[in-house]
Amino acid sequence: MKTNKKIQSILRNYESDNITTLKNLNKIFMSGSLSGTGKLIILPVDQGFEHGPDRSFAINPEAYDPHYHFKLGIDAGMSAFAAPLGMLEAGADTFKNKIPLILKCNSSNSLTKSADQAITGSVSEAKRLKCSAVGFTIYPGSDNIFEMIEEAKELFQEAKSSGLVTVLWSYPRGNITKEGETSLNVVSYAAHMAALCGAHIIKVKLPRNFLEDDATKQAFIKNKIIMKNLSDRVKHIVKSCFNGRRVVVFSGGEAKNDAELLSEIKAIKKGGGFGSIIGRNSFQRPKKKAIKLLKSIINIYKN
Repeated sequence: MKTNKKIQSILRNYESDNITTLKNLNKIFMSGSLSGTGKLIILPVDQGFEHGPDRSFAINPEAYDPHYHFKLGIDAGMSAFAAPLGMLEAGADTFKNKIPLILKCNSSNSLTKSADQAITGSVSEAKRLKCSAVGFTIYPGSDNIFEMIEEAKELFQEAKSSGLVTVLWSYPRGNITKEGETSLNVVSYAAHMAALCGAHIIKVKLPRNFLEDDATKQAFIKNKIIMKNLSDRVKHIVKSCFNGRRVVVFSGGEAKNDAELLSEIKAIKKGGGFGSIIGRNSFQRPKKKAIKLLKSIINIYKN
């Protein structure tokens, strides 16, 4: 098994996992252009479920083809490719063993206003597709959060016993203001909740310099938690994930220009984040421009 001391030091934080799960986590960290650095850049393409194909892909029509996304992830040197069942099935044989796969096992859609997700994948399907990991989303703040946590627990228990890595998207939504969904106190709470759910890799949105007016706000004020700079806020999210004992990566968020995105990447690195999971800001660009941008991101994390 190809590895190095840096990756082994990360793996040692997962003290209860079996050797197969650790090998799969090692595989993700040792794949792509960031191999062995302790940083990750993951391509997630679940936006067809979340927003519909035309909002997601019409801006770059090649992206309607699932093979486009496999090729983009491979050509750009990304650490893993995450997508729902149908998209992974469409390229599973052609791109076998070319990039670690993450089966996204639940999904929402914009045709409903409910802050909930349907189960759309399983551990057995992840194993059939030779995936390294399963992914799942919870919505802290939703009326459905308790059911979602229970679903995540069941999926993760089966995944770990089968030797798979678990990735948890933890996105506050529901009984929270729109501004509060990316407030530092709420994102910190959501990230810690994901760690408590047993996720190996946690995905959250980048927090803004804002505190939602809830029961957690005073703890930030009284304890003078530093939050002015994005790198400080990233550092706090890493601390919330068991003081860095759990891997946390940050969403690329809504579409933005190259300079804005690269500035965020520099702040993630400075704050000690483990990397990025970038969808729309990669596949909605023409492929050459996307790869150029992704290479720039990789170089920031490398250097």
